[in-house]
Amino acid sequence: MGRITVRRPVLRLSTSGVRGRRPDTLAVEEPLEIRVAGKPLTITMRTPGHDFDLVAGFLAAEGVIGGAQDLATMRYCADAHEQNTLDVVLAPGVAPPDDSMTRAFTTTSACGVCGKASIEALRTDRPYEVGGDPVRVSPEVLAALPERLRAAQRVFDRTGGLHAAGLFDADGGLLALREDVGRHNAVDKVVGWALRRGRLPLTGTVLMVSGRASFELTQKAMTAGVPVLAAVSAPSSLAVELAEDAGMTLVGFLRGETMNVYAGAERIAL
Repeated sequence: MGRITVRRPVLRLSTSGVRGRRPDTLAVEEPLEIRVAGKPLTITMRTPGHDFDLVAGFLAAEGVIGGAQDLATMRYCADAHEQNTLDVVLAPGVAPPDDSMTRAFTTTSACGVCGKASIEALRTDRPYEVGGDPVRVSPEVLAALPERLRAAQRVFDRTGGLHAAGLFDADGGLLALREDVGRHNAVDKVVGWALRRGRLPLTGTVLMVSGRASFELTQKAMTAGVPVLAAVSAPSSLAVELAEDAGMTLVGFLRGETMNVYAGAERIAL
């Protein structure tokens, strides 16, 4: 595994005129090329660590695989520099990605990749129906999740520069947490963790993200069968539309004792 953090000298200034130089810890951002059977599929910018989970989660979100049984092997390429190229061999009988999926461009850590054009397209491409998930979560449990997520962020404490995605049960117990410079990568790593352990669909769970709830993060959660998505910041309008259409519960502005429930309020145990 590559370095997660690096130390760099910085000039520290203040408006009072105080200045000085000191080392600062930064989160590493490096490219990861994903290949399927030796054929390049995409490049994403990520924080090294849990790369196998990241790739498995990405392939699941794109509909290439549906479970651990669809993966034969994953390995770093021998010719790759510092383990920045990962090759996936699919299980016999699993169709390879369509040529239209091949992305010959670099994905930034900020935006991610969304291979779906609209909610209408997603309606025909849902491996799990989350609308019937009967889980109920209390406001008190939800209100405690941001602090529990923050307490588990080890790298953030050193850098202040990473997003996190945490998977919790309905009682607020932490099941898995992943960090990355890209919020979409953090979610892919959590989904990949679950997929590789045969835990999809993620029924009865809450996915907590440290930033906003975008359309893409909602799509990834829906694809993994997550019934409740919570975020400390705002959702987008399209994320709310997708959550409503899929029967998901979407909570935003989860801060302190307050929160906004944008969809699926019936799961909040008042």
